Amino acid sequence: MLEYARVRPGEPFDRVQVTVTFLRMDRHPPRTWPALPPGAAIEYVPHMDVATYRDLYDRVGQPWLWWLRRIMPDAMLARHLADPAVAIHVLRVDGAVAGFFELDATPWPDVNLSYFGLLPGAIGRGLGFALLGAAIEQVFAGPVRGMTVNTCTADHPRALPNYLRAGFRIVRRIDEMWDIPRRLGFEVPDHLRPAQRPA
Repeated sequence: MLEYARVRPGEPFDRVQVTVTFLRMDRHPPRTWPALPPGAAIEYVPHMDVATYRDLYDRVGQPWLWWLRRIMPDAMLARHLADPAVAIHVLRVDGAVAGFFELDATPWPDVNLSYFGLLPGAIGRGLGFALLGAAIEQVFAGPVRGMTVNTCTADHPRALPNYLRAGFRIVRRIDEMWDIPRRLGFEVPDHLRPAQRPA
């Protein structure tokens, strides 16, 4: 567990049980991707500031319990965003933000798709798979060994099927228990709460 992610002594928290699936892609997939609809465009945003990143991360990740970057200290997050190996790409539809993906090349020669998601209002509009294709094309435009990503049972139910459809393969699965501070304001679905043992 990352030190900054530990619950403060006496702090209320929700315990969340998830299964995390790790995937990778070893070569450029031999396929074409759906085009983004009219009015949609992907913008590379170098040197994104902490406040803008937090707003984007929170708005996209709130339904899916994205919490680690919520509690990452500002200075640590600023260093991460300033790293030239980290690239943020924002999806806009008619000028408005609709989603983003974050690529991290620090595990070079692999590149990790650290975060990927759409704003709630953009889901179901044919944007997600096209955005995933753009992320994959961005990675394999360079001399990389492979691309990695992980997803979990807290994510959108179509996340794992879409990664498999795109050409990723499952490497391993692990079960994790998260203690998420209640001050972050998440609504934890019942299916992610650990089963209570009989007294």
